[in-house]
This record gives sequence, C-alpha cells and structure tokens, in this order.
Amino acid sequence: MELSELFALVIVLLSVPFVWRDVKLVLLPKLVSERSFQHVTFAVMFALFILWSADAGVKEGLSIHFLGITALTLMYGWQSALVVSFFVTFLMAVFGELTFYALPEYVLFSCLLPIGLSYTLFIASYHYLPRNIFVFIFVAGFLNGGLTGTIHLLVNSGYLLLVTDYDWQTIFDNYLVFTPLLAFPEGLLNGMAIAVLTVFKPELLRVFSDRDYIYNHYHKQ
Repeated sequence: MELSELFALVIVLLSVPFVWRDVKLVLLPKLVSERSFQHVTFAVMFALFILWSADAGVKEGLSIHFLGITALTLMYGWQSALVVSFFVTFLMAVFGELTFYALPEYVLFSCLLPIGLSYTLFIASYHYLPRNIFVFIFVAGFLNGGLTGTIHLLVNSGYLLLVTDYDWQTIFDNYLVFTPLLAFPEGLLNGMAIAVLTVFKPELLRVFSDRDYIYNHYHKQ
C-alpha cells in the first residue's frame, strides 16, 4: 500500500466513530423495522452504483462521473449517507469497478469530502437564508449539487498533481477542463431529485421539515 493510500485509509477509519452512533440509533433500526425504507435504500445504492460506475476519461486515472452526493446527504444526513456510500464503493470493488487498494482514496475524495461539503452548504443555507421550500430546492439542492461537484473536481485535481506523474497541464486538459460541463448537470441531477422528493416524498428527506420550510413561511406572512 502506497503512502497516499495509507493516508486516505487513516482518514476514513477516523470517521467511523463519528458515524457509528447515528447508524446504531437511526439507520439500522429503520432498515430492520421499515420494509419501505429498505426498498428505498437498496434502490438508492443501486442507482449510485450505476452512476459511479459510468465514468469516462481520456487518460487512466483521470476519469469523471456524476456524484449524486447532495441528494444522498439530504436524504440520510451526513453520517448515514457516508455509511451508504461505504457499501456502494465496496460493491464497486467486488464487481471490479475499483481495486480494493483504491477504496480508501475513493471513499475519501468521492464520498467523505463531498458529503461533508454538501452538508456544510445545506447547514449554511438553513442558518443564513430564508427558510422556505424554494430556497431548499434551489440552494440546498441545485446550487449545492453544482458547487459540490465543482469543488470535488478541484480537490481531485490537486491530489492527482501530488500523487501521479501527470503535470498540471495534462490534468487541466484531460480532467479539470470538464468542470463547466459537469457542474450544471450535477446540480440538475441533485436538484431534480430533491424537488421530486420534497413534493411527493418529503418523509424521505431527513433534513427537511414542514415546520421549518412551509409552515414557518406562512407564519411570517
């Protein structure tokens, strides 16, 4: 195992104690007791597996794919979302989409950091912007998804520059240049998912509250 892979493994392992309590008290009980939640979770995992497996790139190691992380985070909260992403990446390794040695780096840069960023942007919108359903959909959903996808590519570019033999020009021309093309579809993907869930299945959005985003708006009026 290379030093970069070991570093990623340590960071990922350090995150485990922070998610265990939420998984024990929320995720596992719901999976055991609610059949509909089981079906939704398995469907989400399958959708992410397909989404993350459909990567594209010109050079080896410089492939890109859609994340869908923002929608996952708003559905499960950052802690349970991270655990769901663990299982998806493990399945990708089992089916040969990743090597097991590459798992820690993949989890760190494509799961842990984007989930943390998505949740941070959601919290910022919750505290500093008006709490209504349109802000939730367009800022916490659309804008959050686009920014998370963009920052994910920027961070990955810096990391690839450090740990690979590619120079900056190669990384820019074959990886970072796709940022504008990826940001809007990423935002659209997450935003549409959040819009549909907000309207038809708000109970599947763990961070969404009618009291905060709907009734609170009417009370102020």
